[in-house]
Amino acid sequence: MTDWREAAADVGFGLGWKAVNRMPERAAYATFRRLADRSWANHGTGVQQLERNLRRVRPELTYDELRELSRAGMRSYFRYWCDAFRLPSWSRERIVDPIRIKGEEHLIAAKAAGKGAVLPLAHSGNWDHAGAWLALTHGRLVTVAERLRPEGLYRKFLAYRNALGMDILPLGEPAIVRDLLRALRENAFVPLLADRDLSHNGVEVLLFGEVTKIPPGPAVLAVMSGSPLLPASLYYEGETLVAEIHAPISVPAMGTRADKVAALSQSYIDVIATGIAAHPEDWHMMQPLWLSDLSPRKISR
Repeated sequence: MTDWREAAADVGFGLGWKAVNRMPERAAYATFRRLADRSWANHGTGVQQLERNLRRVRPELTYDELRELSRAGMRSYFRYWCDAFRLPSWSRERIVDPIRIKGEEHLIAAKAAGKGAVLPLAHSGNWDHAGAWLALTHGRLVTVAERLRPEGLYRKFLAYRNALGMDILPLGEPAIVRDLLRALRENAFVPLLADRDLSHNGVEVLLFGEVTKIPPGPAVLAVMSGSPLLPASLYYEGETLVAEIHAPISVPAMGTRADKVAALSQSYIDVIATGIAAHPEDWHMMQPLWLSDLSPRKISR
């Protein structure tokens, strides 16, 4: 992106953020729903890729049924963005009240054990809202975010997530594993988006019967720290965001570190896949994911 385009994107995003945040709530969500329907009707590359991904989850659907599912998916995705624009102005009650937690006892047990927990999750529901809830109700949260361009936009997102109570580490920093291990030793929670590899150092797993790569980070941290690995599923039920914390996955007793990371990665993605399959409309995956959809150059990187 050229400098002037980056600057325009930064300014435009900032103005949009302020405008949406000032709109009446009902009007804001109605506007984003219309934008979602327009984007879905245009059937651009993002929507087409979403449908290719959803086809793996629901292979039995007819074309018309798949199109209806992708429309629901776009509405859920745009709801995420409307939430994101409005979250900084929400009160504690507005953050906490619309969330229903399943499996909260696993968070409580992890906190009591004193080693924090690693929470791998998919790009589903609203992870920012869930993270804000976690930070408000269970203490410190440290996570990782992709460094966006332009830099001004990245700083806005950094400030936004910091304001929600999250400590953010930029993806790709040399000391990131060390810093996350320190956070776990300090009894922090470490939620990580874990269904798409951005590191080019991913672990091959089977997801819905096809090979893809996912980040090694969640499994590496669990193996190195001894902290519990708690997969999480996020999805909507009407106006409610549901956060389902699954039972901890044990680190295998035998094998090399690489063997343990591979086994843990497959185990947690299997759990995450059950949440995606149950609520595919809330999975915001509009990028190529499976190796069969990626170019040879991207696979080899």
